[in-house]
Amino acid sequence: MDVSLKRRLLLVAILFATLMTSIETTIITTALTTIVSQLNGLRYQSWVFAVYLLTMAVSTPLFGKLADQVGRKPIFISGILLFCFGSLGSGLSINMLELIGSRAVQGIGAGAIIPLTFTIIADLYDFDERPKALALNNAVWGISALLGPLLGGYIVEYLSWHWVFFINLPFGILVFIIILTTYKEERPVKSSLNVDVVGLVSLSTVLVTLLLFLQLISTNSVNLRMLLILVVGFLIGLWQFFRNEKRNSEAIIPVDLFKSRVFVTQIITALLLSAVQIAFQTYFPMWLQVVYGLSPATAGLVVTPSPIFWLLASFSVGYLLRHYAPKSIAVALTIILFISYLPIVFIRSATPIFVFYIVSAITGSILGIVITMNILVAQKVSKGSELGSATSMITLGRSLGQTFATGVFGMVFNLTVQMQVIPAANHQLKNSMMNQLVSHLLPDGFLKNEMDRLFILCMEHIFLLVLLFLLMALIINIKSHVHSINQSSKI
Repeated sequence: MDVSLKRRLLLVAILFATLMTSIETTIITTALTTIVSQLNGLRYQSWVFAVYLLTMAVSTPLFGKLADQVGRKPIFISGILLFCFGSLGSGLSINMLELIGSRAVQGIGAGAIIPLTFTIIADLYDFDERPKALALNNAVWGISALLGPLLGGYIVEYLSWHWVFFINLPFGILVFIIILTTYKEERPVKSSLNVDVVGLVSLSTVLVTLLLFLQLISTNSVNLRMLLILVVGFLIGLWQFFRNEKRNSEAIIPVDLFKSRVFVTQIITALLLSAVQIAFQTYFPMWLQVVYGLSPATAGLVVTPSPIFWLLASFSVGYLLRHYAPKSIAVALTIILFISYLPIVFIRSATPIFVFYIVSAITGSILGIVITMNILVAQKVSKGSELGSATSMITLGRSLGQTFATGVFGMVFNLTVQMQVIPAANHQLKNSMMNQLVSHLLPDGFLKNEMDRLFILCMEHIFLLVLLFLLMALIINIKSHVHSINQSSKI
C-alpha cells in the first residue's frame, strides 16, 4: 500500500478514535437525567462523570509509559478494546452500580486512546506537517462539543438512552480494523515489559485522593474527617512517588522530563488554561439562565463559539510558529485573554448578552492556539523514547486542570453564598434557595433582586479567580526560555 495512503488511513482512524472518546463526554450530558431516572440512581449521578475522570487520570501516565516501552500499536488497540467493552457494558447496565463500573472501564480505555492519538500523529508526521494534523484532531473535538448534546437529546427522544453508549461501537470496530491492518511500528521497541508497580500505585493514590478531595470541597456539606484522610493519603502517596521515581530507571513518569523548564511550562500552561475553559463552559450558561432568564437550551448556545473558533484558530499554529517564538505567542495571547475577561468581573444584568459570546469566541481561539502549541513544544523537547510519556503528561495536566477548577470554583461559589446575608432568609436556607434559583424553582418575585445580586457576586469571585489563573500563566510564560521551536538547540 502506498505510504501516503497509509498515513491518510491512519489519520482517519485517529480522528474516529478522537470522535469516539470526545463525543462520549458531551453526548451523555443531555441523556444523564433520563438515565438516572430510569435506573433510580440520583444520589450516584455525579459518579457517572467522576469515575470516568478518575480512571482516565490514573491510566493516562501508565499507558504513555507502556507505549514507549512496548510500542504504540498494542497499547492503542488495548485502549480501543477497553473503551468499546466499557461502552457495551454501559449500554447494557440495569442499575447505577453496573453503569458506574462500566464507565470506569471506559475511562481506562480513554486513558490510552486520548494521549496516543497525539503521540501517533507525532510518529507519522514531521514537525512542519504536524500542526495541520493536530488541527484536524482539534476539529473533531469541536464537532463533538457542538453535536454531542444535540445527538444525545435526539437518541434519548427517538431511540433509548442505551444507544448513547452503543453508538461508540461502530467507530471502535472501524478504528480497530484500520490500526490492526495498516499501522506498522517504524521504531525499535523494548522486547521486555518493565512496569513500575510502586510508582503506579503511589501515583494512583496521589491522583485518586486529589480528585476525590476536589469533588468533596465543591459540595455544600464538607466532611472534615474525610478531607483529612484524603490529605494524609495524598501526602503519603506523593512522598512515596517521588522517593520511588528517583531510584527507578523505568519510572512511570521519567523524572528527566521535569528537569526541562520548557516542558514544565507547557504542562502548567495547559493546566491553567484548561481551568479557564471549564469556568466559562460551566458558568456562562448558568449566568444567562439565572440573571437573563434564558432557557437552558438557549443559554447553552453561549459556549458554541468556543469550539468553532478553537478549530479554526488551531489551523494557524503552523504559520505562527514559523514566524514567531512560542514564548511571544503565548505571552501575547494570554494578555489578550486576560483583558477579555476583565469586563466579566464588572458585568451587571443590563450588560448585552453578546458580550458573553465574544468572550467565548476569544477564549476558543486563544486556547486552540496555545494548547496545540503546548503539545508541539512538549513533544519537541522530549526524547523519542519518552514521547508517549511526555504527551500523556500534557493530557493529564489538562484533565487535572479541569477537575481542580471544578472543585475550587464550586468551593468559591458555596463560600460566597454562605458569607452573605440575605434579608428574610436564614443561614440554613441560603444554599437551597440558590439551587432553586438556578433551577428556576423559586416562587415568582421571591427575593429575586437580592438573589440575583448574590449570584452575580458569586460569578465575580469565580472570574476573579480566572484572572488569577491567567496571570499565573502569563508570569510562567514570561519566564520561559522557548525562543525558537524550529531549532532544538534554542529550546
